[in-house]
Amino acid sequence: QESRLVELPYSSFDDDDVEDDGHSLRGEEDPGVWYPVPPKLSAFSHCVRYLAFLWNLLFLLLGLLTLAVGVWGLLAKGPLPGGERGVPLGSDPMLLFVLVGLGASAVSLAGCLGAFRASPCLLRFFLGAMLAFGGLEVLGGLLLLLARRRLRDALWDLLLLCLLRYQEDPDLQFLVDEVQRNLQCCGLESYRDWESNPYFNCSAPGVQACGVPASCCQDPLENGSVPNAQCGFGVLGLGAAVAGAVVHPGGCGATLGAWLRGQAGAIATGAAALVLVEAVGALMALRVLRDITAVQVWE
Repeated sequence: QESRLVELPYSSFDDDDVEDDGHSLRGEEDPGVWYPVPPKLSAFSHCVRYLAFLWNLLFLLLGLLTLAVGVWGLLAKGPLPGGERGVPLGSDPMLLFVLVGLGASAVSLAGCLGAFRASPCLLRFFLGAMLAFGGLEVLGGLLLLLARRRLRDALWDLLLLCLLRYQEDPDLQFLVDEVQRNLQCCGLESYRDWESNPYFNCSAPGVQACGVPASCCQDPLENGSVPNAQCGFGVLGLGAAVAGAVVHPGGCGATLGAWLRGQAGAIATGAAALVLVEAVGALMALRVLRDITAVQVWE
């Protein structure tokens, strides 16, 4: 039986479907094949990215300003003539400005570059830092609520330390003078507490012996305009009634505690505002990171 070849009306591998280099047509030219459309960022995503960059740039500048203040404070004191600093570096209050400035600058720089360069690594570092800061703030708030008595004792010890080192640290001296002047108080419990200071003790050499700082005086200005730095000299050698007419007899411990309790609402509002600012920055960074990840997954 003779077999016959049947010629089809068209070939399944027609020459028209072959390119010059011998390969079949590309898939995108085949209407029967579906290819996904690359994701495009919306105008809102672009806006969030720009806002995240500007947001972190603002806090980067604030962090650098805080760092500059801390460094200036450390350098302004300088070494004493003997070659030693008046205050150990580890206990210098200006060191807190340096540390806060460094931390804020580093985290804000990561968020700023992460948004500008579309870097998932930097954005994840920024989000981790924000989460860590938020956790520490919440933990600190809980400790303040649970250990109020210990906090009061710590504040009392801090005031005593400031009183003892009044002449040794310009920052502490400024802080003590501002507290005594604004709260109209003197010493920790009374003006007699200045006897424990080696420079104001009655047995100490010098013109300040048996005296108190000028910020304790009820009228620190002479003739109402010129500051009188000697208004507290010799007060500790006077009787209570006479001394009470010259300086504020009450201590700053109870007065400062009452003032802090009165400012509890403002302190809570400031803490809430700080947490809100950090949350806004973290949410914007999270949105930018999600958009970047979506584009990278498609590619």
